[in-house]
Amino acid sequence: MQASLMITCLCDALYPNVGKAAVMVLERLGVQVDFPPGQTCCGQPAYNSGYQDDARKAALATIRAFEDSRAVISLSGSCAAMIRHSYPALFQGTPHGQEAQALADKTYEFSEYLTGVLGVESLPVTFKARAVFHNSCHTLRNLGVTAPPQKILSLVRGLQLLELPGAQNCCGFGGTFAVKMPLISTEMADEKAGHIISSGADILVSLDMSCLMNIGGRLERLQSTVRPLHIAELLGEGWE
Repeated sequence: MQASLMITCLCDALYPNVGKAAVMVLERLGVQVDFPPGQTCCGQPAYNSGYQDDARKAALATIRAFEDSRAVISLSGSCAAMIRHSYPALFQGTPHGQEAQALADKTYEFSEYLTGVLGVESLPVTFKARAVFHNSCHTLRNLGVTAPPQKILSLVRGLQLLELPGAQNCCGFGGTFAVKMPLISTEMADEKAGHIISSGADILVSLDMSCLMNIGGRLERLQSTVRPLHIAELLGEGWE
């Protein structure tokens, strides 16, 4: 199996260990991973703000970066959703329409690739902790990725997955939403953090570092010891 890693902006700039963990896990599962150096932002911030021409420029650069890839694995369900759903719409009726669709068809969120493509049924991973899982809005609602992360977490020995009240509620980040509506965003993050703390969890697991960054910031300010972890980090740390 061969695949290209889409690191995403936040992992590239702030959380490189997530990328390293993902590569380690994929390689130990038999995947040959490459990293196209031409990748930049997928264009979602511009797209969400209504700047479609700017979004197309960023999207076209992404299409070019991954045009030779057999599969593209994104460490963000949000970015994967942008490629899968927004790219075909952005380039519909243009000379790049087929290229956009081709990239959309071979792009996967990390946990989705593990279960849907690799067919992972067991993992040599032990991580003794109480955990809650937060699924980002784009991953949940745009991609419909619900079973893959639950399947992966169920394979981790020693991990106790607790119920998170309001698990499907937005954490308040929403990309540009947090910038445009900071007060509402903060209230939403506080509500989410409160549920996490009350659950008694040791760690918070998610598929998107944007959510983990936002919620983690609120948890830190509330002096909580709950540790935010991308699912790739959890697997990497617990791999035997």
